[in-house]
Amino acid sequence: MIDPYNDEYFMQQAIQEANKAFEKNEVPVGAVIVSNKQVIARAHNLTEQLTDVTAHAEIQAITAAAQFLGAKYLKGCTMYVTLEPCKMCAGALYWSQIDKVVFGARDEKRGAGIFSPSLYHPSTLVTNGIKKEECQTILKHFFKKKRKSTI
Repeated sequence: MIDPYNDEYFMQQAIQEANKAFEKNEVPVGAVIVSNKQVIARAHNLTEQLTDVTAHAEIQAITAAAQFLGAKYLKGCTMYVTLEPCKMCAGALYWSQIDKVVFGARDEKRGAGIFSPSLYHPSTLVTNGIKKEECQTILKHFFKKKRKSTI
């Protein structure tokens, strides 16, 4: 029997969060954190709304998951995020000791992998490319719309 709660299913949940960010005129990045095949945290970028440069989807999701679990470490959890985490978010994921990070699109300019894959905790498994095209499309659409509005 095929498990309906797979990486594609949970990445679709993160894409829904990215769409919420898009609607708020935020850079459309969404994240969910899963434990035992259950979404325990949902978040999207809120940097504009909160006027806080640290209000990335990943940071928001880590905080929500820690509150849900009542623990600072996210052992046994997986984060699904539409864009490769930046250096700041990779550092936060390191400190959370999350088991796995799955991202859709690579961030060729600011992604953590550009700097060093060792930014993640040594026991964290990192997977990428899940629903890559969908994740890239929403970002491209957002920035195309931004460029048109500034002309």
